[in-house]
Amino acid sequence: MRVLGIDFARALAIIGMIIVNFKMVIGANDGGWLLSLADSLSGKAAALFVTLAGVGIALMTQKAYQTKDLSLREIVKYKLLKRSVLLFVVGLSYIAIWPADILHFYGVYILITSFFIYQKRQYSLIAALIFIIAYPILMMAIDYDLGWNFDTLEYLDFWTIKGFLRNLLYNGFHPVFPWVAFMLVGLWYGRNDLRDAVVVRELMRRSILVFLIVVLLSKFLLYNSIGVDAHENELLQAVFGLSPMPPLILYMLAGSSLSIAIISFCILGVDRYRERYIVKSFVNTGRLALTIYVAHVVLGMGIVFGYDESMIGKYTLHFSVGYALIFSVLCVIFSNIWLTYFKSGPLEWLFNKILG
Repeated sequence: MRVLGIDFARALAIIGMIIVNFKMVIGANDGGWLLSLADSLSGKAAALFVTLAGVGIALMTQKAYQTKDLSLREIVKYKLLKRSVLLFVVGLSYIAIWPADILHFYGVYILITSFFIYQKRQYSLIAALIFIIAYPILMMAIDYDLGWNFDTLEYLDFWTIKGFLRNLLYNGFHPVFPWVAFMLVGLWYGRNDLRDAVVVRELMRRSILVFLIVVLLSKFLLYNSIGVDAHENELLQAVFGLSPMPPLILYMLAGSSLSIAIISFCILGVDRYRERYIVKSFVNTGRLALTIYVAHVVLGMGIVFGYDESMIGKYTLHFSVGYALIFSVLCVIFSNIWLTYFKSGPLEWLFNKILG
């Protein structure tokens, strides 16, 4: 079943990621109030994107989950695993020009999530909590800064086996530990009856409550924690703050609960206003999320690199955000024109052809 609110939320996620990524690459100088607003999207848009993938997997496997047809289950799982490999390869194919790629991480998230698609829904939620709680323990054993030059955001030994696995599993931009938790939470959420407005509304209320509690707890802990020096204050900010790097417990809880709240809100809103042009436009944009994600790197960033590579990272935040918004509007227009003539986006079509 296709829940249109999911596509609408996916459009919001991809536009948020475009803004965050353009800010990071093109430049964020002279930001002022706009910098605070743009920073508020960091880690949250990507978290929403991954959570939505979990919801999508739940919907895609719903029939096999309910019927318990073993042959159907094997077919669906095999198709999911092929998608996992394909996303991993596509993501790595342009990692040299886009080190913050999420698709190759995404492929591993899907691989792990595939082990839970036919389990009771609470198992995926329990697994998500285990990944979230395990991460701080992992940090006690491995230096989080290992491999990083944070001044240039370069990962120095990425193309070594040890460095690649460390980046992938532990301290990359979206490491499997604990980011796979977002997809597992999405799988749990998608196993609920999303056609029932009462159920969705209750999930939204609970997720908003969790989000508010986590945010208030973060502010309280930071307010009452003062380090003896700058280094200790930075450490406290990382532990008690809501920054995605490192992705500690409070960030993960805030990101997952906010994602569920946004998805629920979109489902309810789209169900009510589905005939509005703007709603239909965003739903269509969400259907081309994969195409737009790749395009924002290859085309969106590529134009700026091609125009004047020496200026990369030196533009003002107003330019970066303005360009991101213009690019996003063009993506919305393209999506609606494209789906007038075709049933799916270019990359979505190609993926379906390859996967069969």
